[in-house]
Formats: sequence, C-alpha cells, structure tokens
Amino acid sequence: MAADQLDDLFDEIFSGIGQTRAAYLAQLQSREVGYIASISTGIAKVSGLPGVGYEELIMFPGGISGIAFNVDAEEIGVVLLGEYWRLQAGDKAERTGRVMDVAVGPALLGRVINPLGLPLDGNAPPLCQQRLPIERPAVAIMDRAPVLEPLQTGIKVIDALIPIGRGQRELIMGDRQTGKTAIAIDTILNQGGQNVLCVYCAIGQHAAAVAKTIAVLRAHGALEYTVVVVTEGNDPPGLTYIAPYAATSIAEHFMEAGNDVLIVYDDLTQHARAYRELSLLLRRPPGREAYPGDIFYIHSRLLERATHLRAEQGGGSLTALPIIEIEAQNISAYIPTNLISITDGQIYLSPALFELGVLPAVDVGKSVSRVGGKAQLGSYRAVTGDLKLAYAQFEELETFARFGARLDDATRHTLEHGRRIRACLQQAEFAPLPVLTQITILLALTAGLFDKVTLEQMPAAETALQSAVEQIPDEIRQRISTAAQLSAADRQVILDIAGRSLVTFQTSTNPAQP
Repeated sequence: MAADQLDDLFDEIFSGIGQTRAAYLAQLQSREVGYIASISTGIAKVSGLPGVGYEELIMFPGGISGIAFNVDAEEIGVVLLGEYWRLQAGDKAERTGRVMDVAVGPALLGRVINPLGLPLDGNAPPLCQQRLPIERPAVAIMDRAPVLEPLQTGIKVIDALIPIGRGQRELIMGDRQTGKTAIAIDTILNQGGQNVLCVYCAIGQHAAAVAKTIAVLRAHGALEYTVVVVTEGNDPPGLTYIAPYAATSIAEHFMEAGNDVLIVYDDLTQHARAYRELSLLLRRPPGREAYPGDIFYIHSRLLERATHLRAEQGGGSLTALPIIEIEAQNISAYIPTNLISITDGQIYLSPALFELGVLPAVDVGKSVSRVGGKAQLGSYRAVTGDLKLAYAQFEELETFARFGARLDDATRHTLEHGRRIRACLQQAEFAPLPVLTQITILLALTAGLFDKVTLEQMPAAETALQSAVEQIPDEIRQRISTAAQLSAADRQVILDIAGRSLVTFQTSTNPAQP
C-alpha cells in the first residue's frame, strides 16, 4: 500500500474517533448502597437505603437477593431468598429499582426449577425471552368469562360427584397422609392429550417426596407438559413464601397465550407457616394462632389469579388446586376456613375412609363443587343424578346397621347397593380413567348391573367392563363428548354392552334385591 493511501486511511480513522469523542456525553448513574445492620434466620435489617420501595429487590454480596418487606424510617426489614448464612453484619446491600420477577416461557416445560428460575434438574438454565413480576394484580372482573368447560381429573368420584371446571379453584384438604398429593398428581397425569399445561408447585416439601413425584410424572410422560417449581424443607423461608407467586406468574404467561393451565399448590399450610415465621422475625404484630393479620390476604390475592379469560383476552384459563393439611379432622381451623371461603369448593379426604382402604378417601358428604356442576358434561348428569343421594343414604343407614338392628328388605337393598357404589368409586393410584370408561361404569352402576355381583368379584367385574368399552361404536363416543344429554338409545346400547361383559360375574341370587 502506498504511503499516501496509508496517510488517508489514518486521517479517516482519527477523524471518526474525534467525532465520536465530541458526540459522547458522560452520564451519571445514581446508586444507593447500604449495609446490613443485623441478620437473623432468613431476614436482614438494612440501613442506608432511603429511596427503597416496598417489595423492591435488594442485592447482596455473592449474588444473594432479598425483598424489602418492612420499610421503616430508620431501617428496612429484608426477606432473604438465598443462602443467608453466607452474609454478615456490615455487608453491602444495593437497590435494584425493580420488584422480584421470574423467567417465563415454553422453555420451562419439562424442567424442575426453584422460585428464582434456577434449574434443579442438573441441566442448563432455561432460555426464556420474558420475565414477569411474581406479584401481579388479578384479572379484572370484566375480562373474565364463565366456567363452562370441565377439567377432567380421571378420578371417578370427583368427575361424577365433585366436578371441576377450567378456571375454578378447588381446595383439596385432609389430614396428613390421606392421599391429597395423589389426587393432584392423578389430575396432572390425566391432562395428557387434553391440551392442558400444568404447573406443580412443591412448597417446603421433603426432598424425597418431591423426587418421587417427579419420577412419577416422568414415568407417565407428564413432565413434557408440566413445569415443576420446588422449594424444599431446608430452603430459606423467604424462598418458600415466594414459591406459589412465582409459579402462578409462570402459569399466567401460558394462560395469557390462550392455553388452559392447571396449577397445583402443594401445600399452602407450609406457605402460611413460612409467612408466619417471617412476620414474627420482622416483629410484625401476631394475631390468631400467631399468624399475622394479613394471612387471609396473601392467599386471596394468590388464588384470585385463577380464572377463565374472555375470548377477546385469548380465552385461556387457569385452574387452581390448592392443597391444605388439617390436623385431627379439624376443618374449622384458621387457615382451612380461610381457604374454604376463598375457593369455589373443597374435596375432603377422610382418614377413616383411608384406614378402611377406600381409596381415594373422598368424603362425598363434606365435599362440594360450587362451580364445576355447570361445566360438567351432559352425559355425566344423566348417570350421576341420583348417585350422590343414594350414596348419602347408604352412609347414613350403614351407621345405624352397625348396632345390629333388624333390617327390612328395602333397607338391605339400599345397603347392598351402596356398598357397590363405594366399591365402584374406588380407584387405583396413578390410573386415571377416560370419560367414556367412567360413564360406562357409572351407567352400569346406576342401572343395577353390579347388584348381582359379589363384593369380592367387583374389581374383576369392573376390569372386564373397562375392556368392553372398546366395543362402543364411534358415533356414540362422539355424541357422549359433545351432546348436551345422553339419549335413551345411546344409553341402551351402552347398557347392553355392559350387561354382556358382566354376565359371567353375576350370581343367580341377587344380594342387592329386596
């Protein structure tokens, strides 16, 4: 290259540098940096941040974050979300100017994360293009639509007697170890092929129990359409507190994209206890049972986010299944009554039924769905109209029959028929049933086809009936899922197929006939 060309090139470069320097304007960026005045289990008292806002995210050394909960004149009470034992008094605390948020998007499906969005499954962090605040206002009333479509759980006793609609909030409650999580997991398993995405939020659970649940979801192929948000029992209470809010923001993102979403909170007892612990450590005034006065509000603002959106808003829905653990069957305790009043019904699991081997141990008398009946398929209404009444009569008569009183033939018939109802409503764990199979079983039950089958033969007879469902014509299958009610002709065809499959199990004498 010639010397004159090289000189021209240098002149051009230096001219560009000069223009850039002339156009550059130095900008000052203000930062508020305080320090930790004192630190305790899961919380820190911070000084030197006069401009901090309520629920603003605060950063500490080592990438540990916290949320400003108490904003007082002299110091700030911060709930820590990480390994707080690595911090000490005197460490720096810096404002971020934003509230706590979480990554959302399709990349989270099939992943196991904590409420901060960090992976717990050993894989790379999920690549998400969007973040949403964990605390968001609930959808406005005018943007909500009626609950008109059922959410099939695959569990006979629930789909028939305590139906759940898409956009509903149905509480699952019961004593410890009565099968609450099993019902929620069965519901998630049944959403395969139903165009429903799922979010399972484990709140303060044992690591072994969470690992078992994840293994079940993976084994049944349900992890592909599920996001698992986990906090373990040894995690900081602040992380346990924000877990359901972060999971709900993840679910809302899918809902706003037009999807039907199911979210399970397992369980809100641990969430309430974590909030009570944080409140007491922050010196907030205790109320009933040492819970702070706003314990009702923290759950109501969480569950009010479950809804069904209008078509103009995308038509998506968010169905919530919160789980609550009660003690000694005391459903009138503080937290259970709060949640009963917030939700649209409850599924109560009885320890007495559980001990008798009646699984799922759903107490039909104490369970109710205040919304789902309007969304229930018409074919269900045709076969379950008298089922709940007959079952309730049986349970009441069974109590008196234990005293050894002499019974007339009609009472014995009611008892024998009720025992077969209870046997039919039992169901194995992790084995949800499709709609057509459930309707066939319930139709045969209400028609008395099981009355000649002995109780010992009931499981085998039901298995044979499930196999016979494949003989039902395709046009009837289509009408069952779409028609407003079950026609008499379709009903008779199903009964004929059911009767042929049960004939080998029926005895010559009918114990259920007067």
